[in-house]
Amino acid sequence: MGGPRPQILLSRTGPKIIVQLNVMRLGHVELRVTDLDKAREFYVGMLGFVETDGDANRIYLRGLEERYHHSVVLKLAPTPGLAHFAFRVGSADDVENLGKRFKSDGVTVLRKAKGEEKGQGEAIRVQDPLGFPVEFYTEMDEVPWMLQEFHLHRGARPARIDHVNIQTPYVQRGFEYYTKDLGFSVTEDTVTDDGKLWAVWLRRKQNVHDIAIMNGTGPRFHHFGVWLPDITSVIRVCDILAGAGMQDRIERGPGRHGVSNAFFVYVRDLDGNRVEFYTGDYMTADPNWKPIRWSLEDKNRGTFWGATPPRSWFDEASPVESIFDGNLVTPIEVISQDRPHFVT
Repeated sequence: MGGPRPQILLSRTGPKIIVQLNVMRLGHVELRVTDLDKAREFYVGMLGFVETDGDANRIYLRGLEERYHHSVVLKLAPTPGLAHFAFRVGSADDVENLGKRFKSDGVTVLRKAKGEEKGQGEAIRVQDPLGFPVEFYTEMDEVPWMLQEFHLHRGARPARIDHVNIQTPYVQRGFEYYTKDLGFSVTEDTVTDDGKLWAVWLRRKQNVHDIAIMNGTGPRFHHFGVWLPDITSVIRVCDILAGAGMQDRIERGPGRHGVSNAFFVYVRDLDGNRVEFYTGDYMTADPNWKPIRWSLEDKNRGTFWGATPPRSWFDEASPVESIFDGNLVTPIEVISQDRPHFVT
């Protein structure tokens, strides 16, 4: 899925061993939250995610369209942030080959045994070249499909996880890593007047993106995106939160993006972690897809209707966790006279 299987050079110093990898799509995210009961009420009780499993430290959630154990994990922690995000790959061999690939580059690889993350098979986890905690796995338990259990649908009817959006001062480096090493394809990007890459939307599955890399202070996690079935469901998110007296959780939108064409609303959960609920982007299945390029100064890029996002959407993002000790990684700040543009 998502494009050609990239050839990866495993050994930079010894014999050249060529293998093929198949990163299929974004699989799940794990967020840090400070109160599991309140987080459950927000994500399950109000917004309509399906709770698959849970214990004293984590809640495992999925969307109505998803047939695997989880796509969102809420982890009890002293402070908010991102614990990790994960990509599903095509086979156990792909997991092994990725491990070899990272080790050949001097990247420490943590192995996760089957069941260490509930419902999931063996996996590897790394602090990637941009400083983000990223996991790769292939096996996950199948669970009952809720798509046509219409009598059980609640809240905004979240269908499936779609993408993550990350911030880093090193967008060019991130672009090269994801395209050359992991085989992602570019659907859209934004460049400055002097041709510097400012943001890029990358995909393996056949829509706009599995990951967006944005210029900014980082490593920081801007948001994860959840696909909804229609525009009415996006508006329903706003109605639910407003009806509960939680209008302050609605940060930006509803509106339509220029980039991706999607209809969206951005929400902050009770800990400030950001979620985008959206629908209506486009298919990118053609092998000769030509990326769409935006100017940094194009006012229709971030919001097609021209509305200016709030300052918080530019300046605030979640810290990310170290895979080694669970502490939060200190980000590198971007100093720029043009900061309002850095995550549009």
